[in-house]
Amino acid sequence: MQTPRDWLTPEALTMLQTIGQKGSFAAAARALDLVPSALTYRVRQLEDALDVLLFDRSSRQAKPTAAGQELLREAARLLSDMDAVANRVRRVATGWEAVLTVAVDSVVSRTVVMDLCASFLALGATTRLKLRYETLSGTLAALTSGQADLALGAVMEHGLGSDIHHAVLGPIPFVYAVASHHALAQAPEPLTDELLQQHRAVAVADSVSRGTGLTIGLLGGQDVFTVPDMQSKLEAQLRGLGGGFLPESLARPYIESGLLVAKTVQKPRISTCHYAWRDSKQTPAGQALRWWLSQLERDSTRNALLQPVHRV
Repeated sequence: MQTPRDWLTPEALTMLQTIGQKGSFAAAARALDLVPSALTYRVRQLEDALDVLLFDRSSRQAKPTAAGQELLREAARLLSDMDAVANRVRRVATGWEAVLTVAVDSVVSRTVVMDLCASFLALGATTRLKLRYETLSGTLAALTSGQADLALGAVMEHGLGSDIHHAVLGPIPFVYAVASHHALAQAPEPLTDELLQQHRAVAVADSVSRGTGLTIGLLGGQDVFTVPDMQSKLEAQLRGLGGGFLPESLARPYIESGLLVAKTVQKPRISTCHYAWRDSKQTPAGQALRWWLSQLERDSTRNALLQPVHRV
């Protein structure tokens, strides 16, 4: 038994669009290379199947009814979607991924990432772009678990599969900083571990969903205020809720303005972060990933990604 879905074919939708555009059955029949009686018969079959009247035939003009107008609107959308699907399938067949997911660590500038996204989308590629924000080992885990295709700002680990490739994004110097009104602001330097242990630390939570994750710059027994990302860590330290290491580029404007005080510690911290991606003979990198990798080959792009935009 046929259902309305069986009648709403691309050919039927195109027929309705032509009638709506031409304004009469006779003109539409000529455009479709049909005799008027054949066109009228097809429209009546469709109306019977849907149990609605699509066109007012009280005059020589084929005026769409309210139901007809709604179907014409939907016909335009459906036909456009079909064209888009066909284009997407063709592009995927030529090497463009259906979806590209980029995992972005909290030390990476989201503003610059968005600039890269804008440039990629301007290509007109049919690859759907997806961002996910991660922290510490969660950034690399998103890639190794197959939830991301590219990881920016990853902390690399040993024993990765041969299909995981990586390159240096750049060094990230860190500075230990506290608010100007924090108790440690006037403490003699270098700050010892014993002194730091007496004060609350602000730490960014590792976004890895399984395992112990990474803990950086914390001392055993120290009170810890855990926040979800680096921007939240900055905000907490500006309010004097604790101390901790911040990327020097992120903290510098606030140090220069006097809102934060940089302190020398016994154990300075500097990190090197990477960008990583998956590529193998079995699952070679697609055109979308290769575009991103070509951008990351530029010194200017890598430097910009590690220079957050500040608002003081």
